[in-house]
This record gives sequence, structure tokens and C-alpha cells, in this order.
Amino acid sequence: MLRINEIKVPLAASAEDIKQQTAKLLGVRSEDFLSFSIVRESLDCRRKDRIQMVYSVDVRLDGLEETLAARFPENRASVHEAYEYKLPEVRRVSAFRPVVAGFGPAGMFCGLWLARQGMRPLILERGHDVDTRQKDVTSFWQTRKLNTESNVQFGEGGAGTFSDGKLTTGIKDPRTRQVLRELVAFGAPEEILWSSRPHIGTDRLGDVVKQIRKEIERLGGEIRFGCRLSDVYIANDFLQGVSYIDEKEGAHDFETDCLVLCIGHSARDTVEMLYRKGFKMQQKAFSVGTRIEHPQELINRAQYGSFWNDPRLGAADYKLANHPPHGRGGYTFCMCPGGTVVCASSEEGMVVTNGMSNYKRDGENANSAILVGIEPEFFPDENPLSGFAFQRQLEKTAFALGGGDYTAPCQTVGDFLNGKRSTRLGAVRPTCPTGVTPSDIRLVLPQKTADTIADAITAFDRKLKGFALPEAVLTFPESRSSSPVRILRDEAFQTNFRGVYPCGEGAGYAGGIVSAAVDGIKCAEAVFADDTEY
Repeated sequence: MLRINEIKVPLAASAEDIKQQTAKLLGVRSEDFLSFSIVRESLDCRRKDRIQMVYSVDVRLDGLEETLAARFPENRASVHEAYEYKLPEVRRVSAFRPVVAGFGPAGMFCGLWLARQGMRPLILERGHDVDTRQKDVTSFWQTRKLNTESNVQFGEGGAGTFSDGKLTTGIKDPRTRQVLRELVAFGAPEEILWSSRPHIGTDRLGDVVKQIRKEIERLGGEIRFGCRLSDVYIANDFLQGVSYIDEKEGAHDFETDCLVLCIGHSARDTVEMLYRKGFKMQQKAFSVGTRIEHPQELINRAQYGSFWNDPRLGAADYKLANHPPHGRGGYTFCMCPGGTVVCASSEEGMVVTNGMSNYKRDGENANSAILVGIEPEFFPDENPLSGFAFQRQLEKTAFALGGGDYTAPCQTVGDFLNGKRSTRLGAVRPTCPTGVTPSDIRLVLPQKTADTIADAITAFDRKLKGFALPEAVLTFPESRSSSPVRILRDEAFQTNFRGVYPCGEGAGYAGGIVSAAVDGIKCAEAVFADDTEY
């Protein structure tokens, strides 16, 4: 297989045009291709008067791949074998059913892999199924009565279900390709296989999640909703079983020698229980900040120039970072074109913000987190769970500033940069469904963090014209971008207690839908490889 990169074509080019351009570049006829496929699509917007599409393609030519690749620099053309994933051999001898705690991306893919190997996993999810969960979340946004077990953070699909369904990742693991293939097989848009900005959208992600659940059940797995892991039983440093609380039936015990912890970054009570049981943990750096909202038209004009309303381009996005020579930097995270800012609380008396958008990304505003890294040295003390206390303090302060009813505090960018508390808003209409109230971000975030965000906004404005729009709205805090604690695991993916596998974002080993799914696969593979006779 010959991979060719940097195939540039006009915006209106068809698949046949791309194929012909590739053949011309290689000096062969397109009829000579034994196969041809697009593997990556991106936009080149550097020249606003000449926006181009850029492609990477794979072609097969009978015996010519090596010869043709030698004509180009390695980063332009290379020979490679198409990636194919194969389930590894199962060496596990135990007859006990494995338990998976959590049914977000890590839990879904771990459970799917275990089910495919006939292990009939029991999956415990403290929240509700995705349809009931959507009703729970909508009810919270309308009535401000929080269900602490079924919300934006907890429930089928995990926190990513109420997001952009963004599938970008910085990890290089080849399993990422298999994750995307699986998502397409379960109903995700096929373009995620080649788009440089792959996303599913919160409105379509729920259906994909349900199809994965049905497949796990078809293979003999079992998903129990409304069931929270409440205890683990350890003897001689080996797992003996778990206890969980069913919201309808009360406490249950389940004998097992295998527990995969896919609990998500907001299951603070579960992590606290594990810490009391003696699981080794350590503090972990994470990030906090705010959501910023601009008119989507402003972002489109800044990125696309005269093509700003071309329907072929869709809503523009951005990814920005500021790295000053001295001091802390800021960066954008989880940018949601045409989306909304949401209240994502999971504990009473605390306000948390996040962003989400539907597949079409056709909302009035664009939003993104602006985050600043928080190192453990800034935590209140050396306790491994101290980062939770840091997060909770921000969220409690925001709750109080918002009026104590899950209204989120906000501030205009103009007031923020001028060091003034906002008392009114301008032309940009905030989208947070629980409402906003004008306030001051410096009353919530640490002074140095707020100053770093201010510096970042100013720097971003030089890169993306209009980013520092005075009437743009900051809604805060964004405090759940990742977990502030890591549950330690060894090269076998197990904790200091054998048979327990920390997994995904909540355990400190992932940072998004795809990376969490990949970690779920890796933990399932570790279960397959464990041939210990208990």
C-alpha cells in the first residue's frame, strides 16, 4: 500500500478529481490503481482567497509502490501495510465473570472486547440508560433539580455523550483506527474515518452508544443501570468481589476476581472509597478555566475570509495555545462550533460548565474552554485526593455567585480584560440552559490562573481576529477537563491489589473519547493475558 500525503485540490473537487490528481502526481494512469481510498481530509485556510482541500490517500499498484515512493520525501509518500486489528489470545483461566464499573467510552469498549471473547461481563453504570438520561438532564436544565446519579457526567455513554462527540486525539496508538471503525459500524458518520476534525455530535452519539450496548448484551454481557459500585472486597491483596447499590433494589454483592475501573473523572466518591480501601494513588496535574462564547459568524469570517458562509465548509473551529517565554500558558480545549455551553454539575451545590454541539453544528454561537494547567504543587496539601478539594472549592464558589440555583456566573471579555466585574451583557447571547448572571471570574479562579487566561485571550486575538471581542462571554468554571488523581497501575495494568484494573479518564490514563476507548481495549487485553490461577 502506498500512502500519498498533501494532495491539494480546489474546494469543489470531487473524489474522481482527487484520484486524477494523485495519478498525475505519481506519473501513472488512474486505471492502473488496483485500489484507491481517502484516508484523511483537511482544510488549508492559510490563504483566505484560495481555500483548498488537502488529502492523504492510499493506493495499490502492482509492484510499483516501492519505486514510486522513492521519488518523494518520506513525509510525502511511504509504503505501509494496512492496519488490521486482531483480538489477542485469551490466557485467562478464571471462571468468574469480570465486572466493569462505568459505561463511558472506556467501559463500553472494554465491555465489548470482553464480551467478544465470551466472558459475559457484568457492567455497572450508576447513571441511567441514554434515553432516560437525556430526560434527566433536560429536566435538570429546566427545573434546576439535580439528579446526582444521572446527569451530564454520569450515565450511559459517559460525559462525552453531552459534548461535541469530538474524536480527535493526540495519542499515536494504532488502536485508535479500530475505535473509529467500530463507531462507524455502530452508526457513526463514515467521514470520521478520514476527517481531520472527526465528530459525531451529541444528537447522534446516543444512538451509537445504544447499538454498542445491544451488541454487548447479544454476546452475553449484562449492563445494569442505576447501579453504583460501593465497595470492593480484598483478601491477601487479591480481589474477592464487589458490592454495588441498585437504586431500586438496594445493596448487592457479586463474587469476582476481575474489576475494571472505568469510573470517569467525576466519580469522586468512588475514588474516595478506593483510597480508604488502600489503593495506591498519586496527585495528577489537570486544568481549569472558563468557557468562551463568540458568534459563530465571527469565527467563520476569521477562518474562512470571503468563504465564510460557504455551505461546503461548515462551521469553522480553532485550536489555539499561548506559550509565553516565562510563566504559565493557556490553551483552548474541546472547541464546539455552533454549540452551547451547558451546566454539567454532578454534585449538589456546585456549578460546572462544559460545551456541546449537535452533528450539524448549526447553533448561533461557538464556544471553547480556555484552560490553564494546575500542577500538584498548587493543591491544598499532599493528600492524593487534594485535587478534588481544589475543584470543589471552585465549583462551590461559582454556585454561590450564580445565586445558589445552578445559574452560572459569567463575565464579558471586555470587562474581564479591564479588571471590572460585569453588571450587564452585550450582543452575544449566552447559551447556558440554566442561565447566567454577570459576575467576575477572579472571584472563582485563582488570580494567577485568571491572569494567564487574560494573557492568552490577548495572544489568541493576534492569531484569530476578533477573539478578544469585548462582548464575547466567559462562563465559568470549566473544572472537569480531566481527573486530578491517578490510580496507580503496573505493567500488567493492575493496581497494588491483584485483579483490579484502573482504566480511562477517571483513573488518570486518558483524555477524551478516543483515548479512553483505546485504554478500555488495552485493559481488556490485559485481562485476556492474565493467566493467574486464583
